[in-house]
Amino acid sequence: MPAKDPFRVIISAVLSTRTQDPVTAAAARRLRQAASDSAALARLKPADIEKLIYPVGFYRQKARLLPVLGRMLVENWSGDVPRTMDELLLLPGVGRKVANIVLAKGFSIPAIAVDTHVHRICNRLGLVRTKTPEQTERALERSLPKRYWLEWNELLVAHGQTICRPMRPKCPECSINAWCRKVGLYGRRSTAKNASSGRGARQGD
Repeated sequence: MPAKDPFRVIISAVLSTRTQDPVTAAAARRLRQAASDSAALARLKPADIEKLIYPVGFYRQKARLLPVLGRMLVENWSGDVPRTMDELLLLPGVGRKVANIVLAKGFSIPAIAVDTHVHRICNRLGLVRTKTPEQTERALERSLPKRYWLEWNELLVAHGQTICRPMRPKCPECSINAWCRKVGLYGRRSTAKNASSGRGARQGD
């Protein structure tokens, strides 16, 4: 995965929280047109950012945080985006998922960004048995070869949006159906035969 501009990545990642991809892409494009770097972002007023990023999720809160993020980048990292997890977590609006996206997409540093899709699908497949995205991240770091880390988020997000949906997953259409343990889909009556054949999918609708 080739690295992209870390500033563009972090802005898009912050905006993407609780927001669908097309909405995020449009909002990020409008914001970049108004603020192409950290210094310009720091100068924007929250009210102006609100108009630029609406209707992303929590747009008012994000509009307040983004100028602060810009100022912190200018004051602490000469306007550049830091490239370590510990430093990224100091920035407002940046949690582990956003930080890992920045490391992976902005710097091509091996990292596993775990959002709701990745957490849910990894548990459904039976790859992990975890209760939180952070636990899933740690479990995957132990079991998944590092050469797959950069692509893991994009692969599972796409899979979760098209096939392995939270409700009514398209198991018969899934290319890895035979290997999926379907944890949580069929309850206690699930059988190995159902898991390998895809039969009983309607029970998990």
